Amino acid sequence: MAAQVSQQYAFRAQKSLGLVSGGPDYASVAGFVVPSESARTHTYSADGRLYAYALPTTVRIFQAEGAQLLQELPLSNIVEVNFSPRGTYLSTWERPVKLEDGSQHKNLRIWSVSTGQELIAFTQKSQEGWDLQYTISESHAIRLVGPEIQVFRPAEWAKGVVDKLRVEGATSVTLSPGLNPSLAVFVAEKKGQPASIKIYNLLVLNGAPTCQKNFFKADRAQIKWNTLGTQVLLLTQTEVDNSNKSYYGETGMYLLSAAGNFDCRVTLDKEGPIHDFTWSPNSKEFGVVYGYMPAKTMIFDQRVRTLHDFGSSPHNYISFNPQGRLILLAGFGNLAGKIDIFDRRTLNKVITIDAPNTSHCDWSPDGRFLLTATLSPRLRVDNGIKIWHCTGPLVHVKMIDELYQARWRPSPVESVPPFPAQMPPAPEPSESVKEWEKTQKKPTTGVKTAGAYRPPGARGLATPAIFKREDEGGLPTRSLNASPAGSGANTPSRHYNRSPAPPGAPGYGGYNGDGGGGGYGRKHVPGAPPPGAGVDNENKKKKKKGGKKQEGGAANGDGAPVNGNATNGTPKGKKAHAHAQREQQQQLVVQPPQPPPPEIIEPSSPTTPGVDGSLDSIAKRVRNLNKKLKAIEELKEKANRGERLETTQFKKMEGEDAIRKELSELQINES
Repeated sequence: MAAQVSQQYAFRAQKSLGLVSGGPDYASVAGFVVPSESARTHTYSADGRLYAYALPTTVRIFQAEGAQLLQELPLSNIVEVNFSPRGTYLSTWERPVKLEDGSQHKNLRIWSVSTGQELIAFTQKSQEGWDLQYTISESHAIRLVGPEIQVFRPAEWAKGVVDKLRVEGATSVTLSPGLNPSLAVFVAEKKGQPASIKIYNLLVLNGAPTCQKNFFKADRAQIKWNTLGTQVLLLTQTEVDNSNKSYYGETGMYLLSAAGNFDCRVTLDKEGPIHDFTWSPNSKEFGVVYGYMPAKTMIFDQRVRTLHDFGSSPHNYISFNPQGRLILLAGFGNLAGKIDIFDRRTLNKVITIDAPNTSHCDWSPDGRFLLTATLSPRLRVDNGIKIWHCTGPLVHVKMIDELYQARWRPSPVESVPPFPAQMPPAPEPSESVKEWEKTQKKPTTGVKTAGAYRPPGARGLATPAIFKREDEGGLPTRSLNASPAGSGANTPSRHYNRSPAPPGAPGYGGYNGDGGGGGYGRKHVPGAPPPGAGVDNENKKKKKKGGKKQEGGAANGDGAPVNGNATNGTPKGKKAHAHAQREQQQQLVVQPPQPPPPEIIEPSSPTTPGVDGSLDSIAKRVRNLNKKLKAIEELKEKANRGERLETTQFKKMEGEDAIRKELSELQINES
């Protein structure tokens, strides 16, 4: 029963709102009435006990189990709602407006969930970080107002601010979870002064910070505490990258202990931005995805010692399941939407899931299912929700037009069944999956023929290493400082070439495959003299002229070398100008093309494969069959790597037996 409760999820779209129960049927929660108006936001309480949504003129609070209406607050223009950790209080935020009497608009209000009474109100202009932060026991609540951190006791809202801390230049504050709460205050870099992070004990705000660290290159920061609230990770980022290597600025990462006994910079061994980072639920390790694509993923312990390197892959998202047993690595956004799931105990890959166009991804509270959603306005087509089992099968699909939000119903880890030692079996797919597969052109389990475009001349051939990703055996990415040729050192030439080989392959335009730019041959014009012939003719002319001039020079007793400014045998003034014009016109006269000598073979001229007079017909046929077998072996390797193959390539692989049979017959006849 607990597993079914944990699988409930809620969604919000432009024209619909819903609560959906768990498997196996994934039906709408009985008793929930869909409002006729469009909801502006919705949320669950942290313990999953309550559910609320905001309409243009009202806010309704429900009991999540059974969808029983508890409170209806007559509030207009509410944009954000949020529960306190135990669901005792509800915060609402609306856009600030100017009042006629000139007083401040108190647009942030706190309500009692049980009575529906307004307890306190504040003025909060920014929507970012609008809500108060509560301790896990709801004994204290804090908010940042300018450089001042104000502390409240929710049980005594009427007393107002009970404690405060002033930190000049504070731009963000994050309250830790756990029974001994601490504050992490970030101060951005300004006017040459370094940025800093300071950690204070919430119960002793007036004392000195328990830990602090200064650093440069930090215009903004993202702070994440571990579950116990004993350590904090800080991701710093600048607005501009002074090295001009990244459009999104420079990033850095630091680890600090709330007790002040440890702090250090997290050193990463690959150049590039930090895409994502997260703590494990056990609070003893964390994962980081970093570096230029393909990005690297590493797992570190609480002393920043490397535990495991997942290598380079096109990932920009990492997440542990709530039990810390499984690790999810995925590439969303402008990446293909591949999801790789690893077992934390063995560090082996469990499955790869293809979830393209995913905007939101989240683990279920029991750690057995994944919810992926394509949301608006990022994508306005194919909006919907898909639920996957952790072993790979798709178990539920719900397509919804203009979907805005989707999320699991939260549930404490102790209230759900523990994750088993062995991977749990996947349930049977719901009827929605079967109906969805009927609308698709290809079944989800069929052959995937889509892939990158390849010109006809390059189809069926191995991809040159220069065009492969680094994790697929391609050439390594070169830093701008590592190569004098710059970032385009590995880019092949774009000039015309008659070679049948694909661009970048050995032999294409004289390309030698080493990634350098000096291995390309010159274009040869058919019918023109071979390169170097014109040089020989010029040398002969110079020798003849030089012989006559040397004779004249000897007669005059002058043995100086002949040049354009020499006086021996060279006319002066107007005669010299006319003589130069005649020589220039003679050089411009197009000579009839002379066929190149048969013994001269230019290596830069592209050759036609398969033309060899020294081979008889049987040898040529054997050679062609061997080429086909080699191409088939390369296709098999691509299929083993999980790459998508075209239908023609599958047909080519099916003809392997016939090719081998013909090859054996030819070899028998030849012998």
